[in-house]
Amino acid sequence: MFRLIALCLTLLVTTPAVSHAGAGVMIRRTSYGIPHIRAADYRGLGLGLGFAFAEDNVCMMADIVVTTSAQRSRWFGPDATTESGDGNLVSDLYHQRLNQSGVLERALPQQSRQARDLVRGYVTGFNRYLAKTGVANLPDARCRGAAWVRPITEIDVWRRVHQVAALTGGEGLQEPVASAQPPGSPAPAKPVRRAEQRPGSNGIALGREATTGSGIVLGNPHFYWADDWRFYQQQLTIPGELNVSGAGLYGIPLVNIGHNDRLGWTHTASEAQTVTLAKLALVPGDPTSYVVDGKTHRMIAENVTVSDGTKPVTRTLYRTPDGPVIADPGALQWTDTTAYVLRDANSGNLAVVDQWLAIARARSVADLQQALVGHQALPWVNTLASDSTGTAYYADIQVVPHVTDDQRARCGTGPDIGFVILDGSRSSCGWGTDPDAVRPGVFGASRLPRLVRDDHVSNMNDSPWLTNPAAPLTGYPSIVGDSGGERSPRTRLGLDMITDRTFTLSTVESAMFGNRNLSAEEGLKAVVALCQANPTLNGVDVRAACETLAKWGGTGDIGEQSRGAFFWRAFIGLTQRPGVNRWLVPYDPADPVHTPRGLNTADPGVGRAFADTVTAFASAGVPVDVKLDDVQHYEGIPIHGCRGPEGCFNVVSVPGVPRPLDQISDVPHGTSFVMAVELTANGPRMSSLMVYGQSANRASPHHHDQAHLYVEKKWVSGRFSEQEIARDPNLTVRYVS
Repeated sequence: MFRLIALCLTLLVTTPAVSHAGAGVMIRRTSYGIPHIRAADYRGLGLGLGFAFAEDNVCMMADIVVTTSAQRSRWFGPDATTESGDGNLVSDLYHQRLNQSGVLERALPQQSRQARDLVRGYVTGFNRYLAKTGVANLPDARCRGAAWVRPITEIDVWRRVHQVAALTGGEGLQEPVASAQPPGSPAPAKPVRRAEQRPGSNGIALGREATTGSGIVLGNPHFYWADDWRFYQQQLTIPGELNVSGAGLYGIPLVNIGHNDRLGWTHTASEAQTVTLAKLALVPGDPTSYVVDGKTHRMIAENVTVSDGTKPVTRTLYRTPDGPVIADPGALQWTDTTAYVLRDANSGNLAVVDQWLAIARARSVADLQQALVGHQALPWVNTLASDSTGTAYYADIQVVPHVTDDQRARCGTGPDIGFVILDGSRSSCGWGTDPDAVRPGVFGASRLPRLVRDDHVSNMNDSPWLTNPAAPLTGYPSIVGDSGGERSPRTRLGLDMITDRTFTLSTVESAMFGNRNLSAEEGLKAVVALCQANPTLNGVDVRAACETLAKWGGTGDIGEQSRGAFFWRAFIGLTQRPGVNRWLVPYDPADPVHTPRGLNTADPGVGRAFADTVTAFASAGVPVDVKLDDVQHYEGIPIHGCRGPEGCFNVVSVPGVPRPLDQISDVPHGTSFVMAVELTANGPRMSSLMVYGQSANRASPHHHDQAHLYVEKKWVSGRFSEQEIARDPNLTVRYVS
């Protein structure tokens, strides 16, 4: 009898929904507010997702639209600072220049009908929620009744898609683009910033030799927590066409990291450069004209007008056919003789929607590779995957400027600021094209690194070289990354975690939150011995700090056991100062996984770093035995983990130096969405955590409910099959049309 009732309930909630006129799209929510959208076509799928996302994050989407429509100054004032650190006026000028260029409108007809239907439905669903609820009644106080909340349009969503694609290009260089002015003009630009810790990711794909025969994928993106670069978890189903579960960035109707019934995949930020700069030789006496192959060309002047909230503001910006002129008052000055142009390989890249849809439909590693090669539209990310046959896969098949090593040698020029800068006075120094390239100016997929293994592949934001140390990748263009260089401590820890081990889903979960700290494992005992033998270092009493470290367990766990972790973090940072001979064993290319290692406590610089750390804690008024709970938190919830430069896998971005505790804000970025999925012959088994929750609305029950799970290192069990969804104790079902 009970089985019959259960079967009836399952059939009740799993009857396929249709999305043609007069019918509804089914939105089921399981525990922690995770929506499962089921529709008959892509438009219906977008409708359901747009409606569900609006329920959880209506203010965030409205804010995204204000940004991409270049209206931040109008509504919030020109001087307010965006999450990227740029002022609102800079953001508006950058986005308005892009919007009036028409580059996205020209790219739209090239996108598939499915992609356009998905976006069209997403817009309809969001606007349906907005009309149903009313701006005056929105659940989030941040935008309730706000004049800047409006129905969205399809171009709003496509602008957001492009914003994601160009994140490491123009989108991340708004100030130098929007403020570039000829010499003699006011120079409001600021130097190009380099973040202390840039968002990144860990990705591991395990094959059958490293498991009990199945494929396992661990996805661990380290993205922003406090702004619109958050993830949203979802399942998207069109019976017989698409069934994918995972998470996508806010504002785009896609799963970026996830799985279907046979394949799981994740992405990590690639070392490949997606932009280059061209150094222009200017015409004497005319800083808006430049010379190429002896011929003079005029820059294209564009008048860009935005509102600062009280009046129109117009700025003339300049570009060449390759892209906008870029300038800052530091290394990239626009002088009487020199200017710089930014060329972004992802400019106009809207094909990422079809690219991620193709990935979601792939049922094997072979299918995935075909999807990557056929579209070659991924922006700035590596791909790691495994399938139900236990085949593991890595590829950096994405959009990469066609700049060969020979060309870099012939055409490369300074200054050295981390970008490839080419001589813009010679046309031969422009981007080339491969015969198999999907679009002009980029490398074809055959020139980009990939690896298929039965044991494991991984990437922790270093270059492809040591994707698997047993089969080093070489021969790719240097613009993709180095080969043979020292790996980061996070990479070395990740490789140590997975080498010569057999994993199950539960052991992957345990490894993810093991909170190992490689620098502590290699140097803590030696440092404690140093300070115990020298209670005074450089005239500083170090006994309290020494006693604290002697008791510390050497991990990124929170609670009483964490006393000493923050002191160690600050100390390790100071050992990286110039002049300190830090390592006992220096880097050895023949042993890149295990070198460099061992703190050289015999070097006087290490003792000075310890003493200076004690002094810095005293100056900041922070006890040397402060708990991690007091320095890394979110909404008052302590967050375990540590910094990548310490040699930590579970990364949280927090201060690396002591400062008064009341001046330490919430964790800005780090482990965000984390997914562990096993692909078995009987279907996927998945565990996940969205550390900051599904909703950015503080009043939502799903704002930080998963953060409490994270504290206890508990996971949310994935609900993928119809039976799993039906069994969820908190299941709700609704239809929208």
